[in-house]
Amino acid sequence: MTVDILKERTAVPVLRVLPLGGLGEIGLNMMVFEYEGKILIVDCGLMFPDMNMIGVEYAVPDISALEGREADIVGLVLTHGHEDHIGAVPLLLERLGNPPVFGLPLTVGLLKCRLEECEMRCKPALHTVDPAERLSLPPFEVEFFRVAHSIVDSVGLALRTPAGLVVHTGDFKLDPSPLDGHRVDEERLAAFGREGTLLLLSDSTNVECDGWTPSEREVGAAFAELFPQCRGWLVMTTFSSNIHRIQQAVDCAVALDRRILITGRSMQLVCRVARELGVLRLPDPMLIGFKELRELPRDKVCVITTGSQGEPQSVLTRIARGEHKQLQLEEGDMVIISSRMIPGNECLINQNINNLYRRGAQVHYQGVSPVHVSGHAGRAELQRVLELVQPRWFIPVHGEYRHLARHAELARQLGVETALAENGQPVTVSWRDLSFGEPVPSGRILVDGLGVDLVGLEQLRERRRLAGHGLVVARLTLDEASGALLEPPEFLVRGFVPEEEEEYYAPAASAVQSLLAEAPEELLADEDSLKDAVRRCLQRHFSRALEKRPLIVPLLIWR
Repeated sequence: MTVDILKERTAVPVLRVLPLGGLGEIGLNMMVFEYEGKILIVDCGLMFPDMNMIGVEYAVPDISALEGREADIVGLVLTHGHEDHIGAVPLLLERLGNPPVFGLPLTVGLLKCRLEECEMRCKPALHTVDPAERLSLPPFEVEFFRVAHSIVDSVGLALRTPAGLVVHTGDFKLDPSPLDGHRVDEERLAAFGREGTLLLLSDSTNVECDGWTPSEREVGAAFAELFPQCRGWLVMTTFSSNIHRIQQAVDCAVALDRRILITGRSMQLVCRVARELGVLRLPDPMLIGFKELRELPRDKVCVITTGSQGEPQSVLTRIARGEHKQLQLEEGDMVIISSRMIPGNECLINQNINNLYRRGAQVHYQGVSPVHVSGHAGRAELQRVLELVQPRWFIPVHGEYRHLARHAELARQLGVETALAENGQPVTVSWRDLSFGEPVPSGRILVDGLGVDLVGLEQLRERRRLAGHGLVVARLTLDEASGALLEPPEFLVRGFVPEEEEEYYAPAASAVQSLLAEAPEELLADEDSLKDAVRRCLQRHFSRALEKRPLIVPLLIWR
């Protein structure tokens, strides 16, 4: 009897789902689907560092769970071109055998630019797809459906597998009047529901926002009201990927006969790709460079630039500090910050706003003017999708853990069986049941630079210590035969206390001299052990005397 039950269970097709990023966090989105040993990956994004990640350019998902499975990967499918969905693709291609990559035109165009920056050793196999076509990657069949989001060419996915249909919304909102006309096809979602959806994975970012997210066109209406009020330069900043937002700014500027200066590396890159693909309409005669800027009246200029999050070296931040040579604000200029404040960036953004006001500019930003709307669905829209798709199982994705929990709560209220998963936690799903497997390695890998130079936790701790407590290099001149000090210890310091203040270093020198005087011969004979002992001695001294913990670097000179 037991054998019959086991046979019956194994006869039910099962799908394995493995989240490697995007669950319990904003960014790093990556989802892995596996059926009978074949793997399909959806998205592979990065996360930008917070204030504690000193010297780190970005973080990428830990993909070590897939290493050794290169031959099993049938493809990587991308939902859209935001960095938190495509930014870690170079790492994946380098480490997982260069699998084929599929995406819509703008997504692939932006990815090509990123791959060129990284100087890939392999030649990526990039495929531009038409959202009307079905992609066959056995045992998976991928069907695309367009969604409204804050970047052109965003799609959701219907993954057909022998185990059942999986619907992955990607990032979306149910905008009733998107600028490109690509509304979410609710009838298509309803058809998935009638067909029978095994599993729904849905964006959770805005589940805490009641109702529906406003249409992108409301920002255009705000621009149309604000632009004519400006008597001088009009400076607008937004996320460089938000082509719809940029298009609305361009349209308002052109209507007022303002020439357009696009500046900031990422803004220039995205606008160039978007114009080449025809998704950004910007007439050549309306574009200017810095040379033409000097020749035009201020009320005939619109600057579109980067820096909406207060990035320290961005164009807008340098303008706000008065450090940009070509862009110096005057009374009568207007600055529009058309984006939300990403949590953790509030201080930097507010500092910029204060500095812009100091330069005499009029500043408009979210909270005081309707110059931004989200690209993510509100709670009512998320409920609508659940009602249309009617999945057998639901897993919330793309959000911090509280977002996932509230989205799961919403689904349960609608009678949908729901599972809360986390990164690295495999989920096995069939029409009969859903279960969790043993966790696999997951998390964040910190990257220093444009390539894949990895920053370890110890390096990160050292950088934090340098930033908060400074550096002390202890130079010790020792007798090669006896290990005795030949000269008093010397200290080179940075970011600690003034080097010339002898009162701080005389006791430290005495502490080192005492250590060496009492040190056994075996310690003096082992340079690494001696350095470690000096390091610990000075750490204890400075911690007790000054309540500081500088990074200590012993430098031993033998004579």
